Amino acid sequence: MIQHSSAIAVKNAVERWANEYGVTAFDETKKSGELRHVMVRVSTAGDVMAAIVTRGKLNRKEELIALLTENVAGIKSIIHNINCRDTNVILGNDYETIWGSDTIPETICGKTFNVSAASFLQVNPKQTEKLYTLALEKANISDADTVADVYCGIGTISLMAADKAKRVIGIEEIERAIIDARANAFANGVENAEFICAKAEEALPKLVDGGLAPDCVILDPPRKGCDEAVLDAIVKSGVRRVCYVSCNPSTLARDCRLLCDAGFELISVDPIDMFPWTSHVETVCLLSKLSDAKHHVEVELNLDEMDLTSAESKATYEEIKAYVQKHAGLNVTKLYIAQTKRKCGIIERENYNLPKSEDSRQPQCPPEKEAAIKDALKHFGMI
Repeated sequence: MIQHSSAIAVKNAVERWANEYGVTAFDETKKSGELRHVMVRVSTAGDVMAAIVTRGKLNRKEELIALLTENVAGIKSIIHNINCRDTNVILGNDYETIWGSDTIPETICGKTFNVSAASFLQVNPKQTEKLYTLALEKANISDADTVADVYCGIGTISLMAADKAKRVIGIEEIERAIIDARANAFANGVENAEFICAKAEEALPKLVDGGLAPDCVILDPPRKGCDEAVLDAIVKSGVRRVCYVSCNPSTLARDCRLLCDAGFELISVDPIDMFPWTSHVETVCLLSKLSDAKHHVEVELNLDEMDLTSAESKATYEEIKAYVQKHAGLNVTKLYIAQTKRKCGIIERENYNLPKSEDSRQPQCPPEKEAAIKDALKHFGMI
């Protein structure tokens, strides 16, 4: 069984109610019938929310409430949702709490979230903690970072990121979810997170055009993936790290392809078994524009401390000796190399290879060896 036993209990109660009181099931083809869906949330603590979706008015409401409250342990909320649209989308826009509270609480990673019927929340609480912990680990947020949490829902990832970041901006188009997110921020004492109720494809481009330059973007879109305007805004923002959480590998692959074509690099892909005994997985992808590290390393050299001239740093004496031996078949000494470098205008370190006494005479580099050393100096770009 992949559903919680409380979800099965709700299903059984609603089925009994529908059969006893003649509530017909909705037929998508014929556009007839009233009962469209039953949605159940069960929290870690065992609190249950039952949302009954109909095409119109809810008949025999009191009988439904009685059956649910009598047969479902832990039920705290019964919601009626109306969806009269010609669509296969589960929930409509109209909600009415017909019994109990508007929300049920859920605890994730030590934070408490109040969840309404309209709000998105992962269905597997234990794996949700693993998912979000991994996502934040991959995002590698620091206390100086500004984070954009796009498709933030009720702010679960946003509020966890806020513990690490300087500022978090959550974007979500479902108004009820944003209300929940703001309430959850207040309840958890989070003051550095703000939430915008708007479509991501409209809000994020406006923010970026207005100067927002996030250090990290977290994406957790619906199954259809990200709107292209969202991906374009991410690229335009100059952000270096994108942590993409997805429930649909095909749209994830599509969006990652677009980001990689725009200069990002896919760093890691981690599947999470959010839906045991099914073919589905949740996936965390890290994309980065920090690929410069592959090709460029910032190194600060103090040449005075190293006692090197810039020319000397081009090639060592041993490298020059090896080059001359290989290409001219001659053995040359460090003294001959130093003499040749001096003639070419390369200033040696002070007191380098000076004679031990003023009366000493140093052997001078033979012309054929000097020519071979000059050839090596040219090869190493020193002259």
